[in-house]
Amino acid sequence: MKFTQTLIAVAILSLAPAAFAADAVATVNGKQIKQSVYDYIAKDAASRGQKVDDQVKQAITNKLIDSELVYQEAQKLGLDKQADYVAREELSRRELLTSAYLQDFVKKNPISDVDTKAAYEQYKKAYGDKEYSARHILVKTEAEAKDIIAQLGKGADFAKLAKEKSMDPGSKDKGGDLGWFSPATMVKPFSDAVAGLQKGAVSATPAQTQFGWHVIKLVDSRSAQPLAYDKVKDGLQKNLQQRNLEKMMSDLRTKAKIDISK
Repeated sequence: MKFTQTLIAVAILSLAPAAFAADAVATVNGKQIKQSVYDYIAKDAASRGQKVDDQVKQAITNKLIDSELVYQEAQKLGLDKQADYVAREELSRRELLTSAYLQDFVKKNPISDVDTKAAYEQYKKAYGDKEYSARHILVKTEAEAKDIIAQLGKGADFAKLAKEKSMDPGSKDKGGDLGWFSPATMVKPFSDAVAGLQKGAVSATPAQTQFGWHVIKLVDSRSAQPLAYDKVKDGLQKNLQQRNLEKMMSDLRTKAKIDISK
């Protein structure tokens, strides 16, 4: 296979030796395919672990030739002059350059270990000193929640009611079980309600959040067990980098003169 491909390559070169420039990998109807384009594709393939052997090199060249042939036909039809194409081309160029800038910004503004460890200390502080295991039943109205509390007061089974009535798809089939969680991971009205309960108790009044009305049962509590630094390091660095990007964008907007046409 490689021998045949080599013969083809030699034949092509021998047929039109004058057509190839130093910076072109091939020419199609007199139009050069730049070596830099070929090099970029080969480099990208290698970066993804692909072995760029003679067979792959020939495949890259053939794909570029096929692409150029279709590109030329599209130009003959004037497709590159159509309004939608022109707009999409501009958007693609803008997105490529924007992506290149953001990658360059991230490279030039790395997150230090000092900043990451400081963020970890903030994470532990926000996590709190206790964790809770609880069940809840989420309903649409306060009246529904109060009715459920009344039923529980008469001996109804919490898990059964959760399966029948809760709107929370993540916990209803588990009898409302939320597992262990930190108050920091829950919306404040919910975490405040949980923190005010004794082990095994059900909330006397429902807690309202943006999701609806919650009837809560505290199963147990324990000392907080935040994840180890190595487990959250990558996530903390991504969050810090995102903050840097958001600040960069805010600074650019502050310095820019922006007029929005109406």
